[in-house]
Amino acid sequence: MHTLLWPVAVLTLSIACSSSGQSKNNRANTVEVLHWWTSGAEAAALQVLRRALTDQAIGWVDMPVAGGGGSNAMTVLRARVASGNPPTAVQMLGFDILDWGAEKITTDLNDVAKAEGWNEVVPKALQAFSVYDGAWIAAPVNVHSTNWIWANRKILDEVGIKPPQTWQELVGALDAIQRAGYIALAHGGQAWQEATIFDSVVLATGGPEFYRKAMIARDDGALRSATMREVFARMRTLRTYVDPNFPGRDWNLASAMVIKGRAAMQIMGDWAKGEFSSANQKSGEDFLCFRFPGTQGSVLFNSDQFVMFDVGDKRRPAQVALARSILSPEFQIAFNRIKGSVPARIDVSDHAFDDCGKKAMAELKQAADSGTLLGSFAHGHTGPAAVKNAIYDVVTEHFNGNATPEQATAQLVDAVRTASQ
Repeated sequence: MHTLLWPVAVLTLSIACSSSGQSKNNRANTVEVLHWWTSGAEAAALQVLRRALTDQAIGWVDMPVAGGGGSNAMTVLRARVASGNPPTAVQMLGFDILDWGAEKITTDLNDVAKAEGWNEVVPKALQAFSVYDGAWIAAPVNVHSTNWIWANRKILDEVGIKPPQTWQELVGALDAIQRAGYIALAHGGQAWQEATIFDSVVLATGGPEFYRKAMIARDDGALRSATMREVFARMRTLRTYVDPNFPGRDWNLASAMVIKGRAAMQIMGDWAKGEFSSANQKSGEDFLCFRFPGTQGSVLFNSDQFVMFDVGDKRRPAQVALARSILSPEFQIAFNRIKGSVPARIDVSDHAFDDCGKKAMAELKQAADSGTLLGSFAHGHTGPAAVKNAIYDVVTEHFNGNATPEQATAQLVDAVRTASQ
């Protein structure tokens, strides 16, 4: 979810070559971890896992690949796999996990899962991506949720606004903020960020059942419906509240606009909270977190998981230690407090979490129990990458262009049909 730091072709080659040479002398008690967590809060959160393994005398080879919401990391992974030298573990999301599981080069973690009781504590909605063909192949690190708004409390208090509960109240609040001279909505003009907003707007406009039909089942009637046309109309409305310099802006820079008081709100997943925390902001005092109006009672989730690749018997003990550490209650608490997400297991105490974390944990459990814990389209949890990317193109073209809601809806139907063939 970040700007690419180096040309990906060069980075792919350098990592593939250096790691291939390194593997010949690799100690059995070392793990190589490929990920795209490179912002301040993300990197700090990952250090928690690294320290947990260091305490067990397990070495760590860090392989950060910034940019593209993980797509650049997948390019590097393909190079490593093609060279016959996959990393120990790779950060992945949603259907990417299942796609790699189908390649038959991941390792079976069922013995670890059984010993640690993962089946009983990890929500079934997450297990749908952790388990492939009956085998646990990934260890979920967290549960992120995308249907959040992050707000600068000082600005809201100054303008006299309380967290809006409906679409109409949200539009009224954004109007008032804009009149007061602030940027109403901090946004980064990247396709995945616009898709993240689209996630919330679809759920808010049509409700959980419509979201299931349109984004998960990709039902033709739902995709071409009047409700979907209203979704695009609302996206056009939100477009009027962003500043003119939004194209290409990274998400954490948009978060910084809210933190510094340049903008009032940001529609973003709860990884944004990590940026607020890193800036010594306190929930409830400096910033507010609330569900995108109309999505209360539902959670659109995005779960980072580390997929474990087959690295041979000699390196398996270190890999098993990594998997156990990831899902240990101690790590889940320490990591997610920093990252802004919540634990991937629902039996963890919320005592150490702030107000936003406590709220998120309670809502996760409630959504898991009520069947409203829904995968995020924007973050690869509703369909294959080809379908996701096709929808990305329609959403971002509409957000940045002049297509009418009717035209965008027709384009969406065509894009999904073509990508699904």
